[in-house]
Amino acid sequence: MREILHIQAGQCGNQIGCKFWEVISAEHGIQPDGSYKGESATQLERIDVYYREANSGRYVPRALLIDLEPGTMDSARSSAYGGLFRPDNFIYGQSGAGNNWAKGHYTEGAELLDTVLDALRKEVESCDCLQGFQMTHSLGGGTGSGLGTLLMSKVKEEFPDRILSSYAVIPSAKVSDTVVEPYNAMLSVHQLVENADQCFILDNEALYNICLRTLKLVNPTYGDLNHLVSAAMCGTTCSLRFPGQLNCDLRKLSVNMVPFPRLHFFSVGFAPLTCSASQDYRTLTVAELTQQAFDAKNMMCASDPRHGRYLTCACMFRGQISAHDMDVQMSQTVSKNSAAFVEWIPNNIKASICNVPPVGMKMSATFVGNNTAIQSVWKRIADQFGLMFSRKAFLHWYTGEGMEELEFTEADSNLQDLIAEYQQYQDAMVDEEEIEADIYGHGYTLQEAT
Repeated sequence: MREILHIQAGQCGNQIGCKFWEVISAEHGIQPDGSYKGESATQLERIDVYYREANSGRYVPRALLIDLEPGTMDSARSSAYGGLFRPDNFIYGQSGAGNNWAKGHYTEGAELLDTVLDALRKEVESCDCLQGFQMTHSLGGGTGSGLGTLLMSKVKEEFPDRILSSYAVIPSAKVSDTVVEPYNAMLSVHQLVENADQCFILDNEALYNICLRTLKLVNPTYGDLNHLVSAAMCGTTCSLRFPGQLNCDLRKLSVNMVPFPRLHFFSVGFAPLTCSASQDYRTLTVAELTQQAFDAKNMMCASDPRHGRYLTCACMFRGQISAHDMDVQMSQTVSKNSAAFVEWIPNNIKASICNVPPVGMKMSATFVGNNTAIQSVWKRIADQFGLMFSRKAFLHWYTGEGMEELEFTEADSNLQDLIAEYQQYQDAMVDEEEIEADIYGHGYTLQEAT
């Protein structure tokens, strides 16, 4: 088995994480008390990827729940599936990070780190063959961003050969929860660039838009938003959890999706998304799924893929789908939208099929794209950061925890470099002289070749 260890940090990370466990428990037939009541042998075939079997016969999630204040842990414990988790894996402090990255990364978070690493090692030792780690956290607060990135750097130090995957909720353009979000996000991205292997970018504004425009929900709750995120998370890991015709795991995803080590930030989408009123009026086909998966309105982060170009992308289908139909749709998508893909990476779509659809659906598709348009998100954070940092606003809260101004300027220059890299590859065109040299090398003239 190639196990995955799940880590959820901070209030946002824990809420997304708990919803994720709810959804995959339903897929695997695991009840809120940890017992199995399913109807198919495939549900238990690879249950070890995310669960351990305890002596009592119950299934226990391989998960760590971390926060710097007890409130989030209490609500996780009292939720419908709170009884699933091992009590030792609830790790929390008493004081909270107070939306301060420095508290999460250097002071309060550092005090809790040894306890977290001990619990993490115990979970790793119970694995036969650990594939990697996945973390859910937000970058705008204090714990998910500060302690989350501190934990990432320690995990990368101890397990450098394992995949480290992050589902990060970034501050959105219009919806702001805290004033110091730009500082926390800037310092976090600086760490994510160095330590994460793949990072799925989500933001509340894009999720709200999907709920309002596509699903036609009048008052979307955080529960609705978290359900969308968990659907995408289940889609990216379904090939590890269920048998399929074409498999895709975290490492294959990394190898196929990351052309340059720093450019590992993905936008993610899910299909089918339809409001309940119009479900009876549409047919679900591979063509429909593909079209919706690539739709800009279905992206879960507020960067428009039409303003950039795809370096690589992956489509993970679930359900009884013909591989031929999928191949036809993939090649049609590339030929119709050739301008949206960089031409110097041929065949830059990866596809996989998992035979088991999500609960209550016949088929679905999860889309993961590495698009240069993601730089708009980084530009937005950098601009907001620049406005506050130029006046040194709120800076004393960070320097008071032992940070220096140099760290802020370093993080800023690293983010500016990242934006420049994305822009460079967006503008990169295939050099005609290179093509000519290649053609002449085969003994053709350019006219003959064309």
